[in-house]
Amino acid sequence: MELNESKLIENEVTLRNLRLTKEVVETRRSMVRWLALSLGIINPGETRLSALGVLDAMLYFQFTKRQDPSVEELSDYIGKTWGGLNEKTLRYHLLQLKNANIITHSKGRYSFVRSENSEPYDELAWIDNYFSSELAPIRDKVSTVIRELKGR
Repeated sequence: MELNESKLIENEVTLRNLRLTKEVVETRRSMVRWLALSLGIINPGETRLSALGVLDAMLYFQFTKRQDPSVEELSDYIGKTWGGLNEKTLRYHLLQLKNANIITHSKGRYSFVRSENSEPYDELAWIDNYFSSELAPIRDKVSTVIRELKGR
């Protein structure tokens, strides 16, 4: 019996283990690009900067300002630091981050997805939650299949 493999895919997680060099931490832009590559938000060699501007704005508001930004606040920040972005493109990238389970949207505000019991605006809690929520289900299913294989 052939499986329709494409129908089995619930979601995909791209994580890259990149070297963290001295050059990476020289500028905010290079760090944001490194982070976007590490989390699979962009692909190697990608030259479009709009996704980076949106990620940078979210990082700024969540971990520096410690607030959940609106589209207008994100747009203002991106305009000042990355050279502007039209609202349609901004909303597209916010949707992509939401679909990747990186951010969430509530009452006109955006935030990084965090667990219910974690401290808001805690970068370590956010990344731990992201890794565990994305990888634990995969780990559990792989473990189940390996246990099944052992018994056959």
